[in-house]
Amino acid sequence: MNVSSIRIDQVLQRLHSAAGAIGRAVSFMEVCGTHTVAAFRSGLHSLMPANVRLLSGPGCPVCVTSQGDIDQLIAAGSLPNVTLCTYGDMLRVTGANGSLEQARSRGADVRVVYSTLDAVRFAADNPQRQVVFAAVGFETTAPASAAAVLEAAHLNVKNFTVLVSHKLIIPAMDALLSSGLVKVDGFLLPGHVSIIIGADAYRPAVKQYGLSCVIAGFEDQHIAAGLARLTEMARDGVRQLENQYYPAVTDAGNRHAQQVISQVFEPGDVTWRGLGTIPGSGLVLRPQYAAFDAAQRFGLPVQEVPEPPGCRCGEVILGHCTPAECKLFGTACTPIRAIGPCMVSSEGTCQAWFKYKRTASANLQAAHVQRPPAQRPATAGQGVDA
Repeated sequence: MNVSSIRIDQVLQRLHSAAGAIGRAVSFMEVCGTHTVAAFRSGLHSLMPANVRLLSGPGCPVCVTSQGDIDQLIAAGSLPNVTLCTYGDMLRVTGANGSLEQARSRGADVRVVYSTLDAVRFAADNPQRQVVFAAVGFETTAPASAAAVLEAAHLNVKNFTVLVSHKLIIPAMDALLSSGLVKVDGFLLPGHVSIIIGADAYRPAVKQYGLSCVIAGFEDQHIAAGLARLTEMARDGVRQLENQYYPAVTDAGNRHAQQVISQVFEPGDVTWRGLGTIPGSGLVLRPQYAAFDAAQRFGLPVQEVPEPPGCRCGEVILGHCTPAECKLFGTACTPIRAIGPCMVSSEGTCQAWFKYKRTASANLQAAHVQRPPAQRPATAGQGVDA
């Protein structure tokens, strides 16, 4: 399907028309934190048909990072003579011993970086300190982490290491579907992860589980178009993969990024918040790069601990409950004083609910339904059969 020059009002008409013809309730899941925030910010949920539901899945990298991994990261940042470099969204995630932000207030050297290579340069300029980079995220950020390790190896920067918590999206989808934890009619797939792994990566899941999948961009009209297409496929009994983020997403993906990831990392069994340990669902350093493993260098074992009392983040990212069903939501747990990672992260479902759910519908209607067609962004699209 071509989604160039799409109009939000026309897409919503298609969505409501298809939903009305189905005669049953359908649920779709987005596995991308960016989709989660964009849908809530625009008020898309409030404009959807009553029988179409969009669930938030395990697509926020901060939210799916296990409690044990967070505690390990805070332990590394609290070590003497260690500078921990991290992206800003990890600062306020709370573990058993506080957060990185709190550790910094106690004197820990925790620095926010905007590039993995900034951390390598800092290590090269400060050979007297040990520099640890928090390598967190999905396939979108994994190439940058791999590039940092390769650069440190090339420059012989021996005081640079990484704590790796990278996750892989396909094993997570497979774990959700094979376990029966989530009942959905299809997936709205992330554009940025798909740029790396390619559309072909989803074909086995589409064929094995008989689900429709649409790769979509991040503007509200692109998300609505993806949902409209998923609903139309549910109406027509079609089970296929469709790429609406073409030409950014190709069948093969970014081969160079894939090669860099494969050179430094290999799949490993990792723990996900809410999903437990999933075989081959994360990345670990290959043996030849073990010297860059901060966990080994500093003796930082991962010890799993219970979730914060009352926190239901694990259930939220599985679509088992909404944030409002958590007793902590909006009272004890707010973006300012967050208890769970779904409230900490800017891509977390709980923070999106807290910030946008009450006012976003009016924002969407004002920004799109009343805007002249010529002012709307355009995106090319291309269908891909499963």
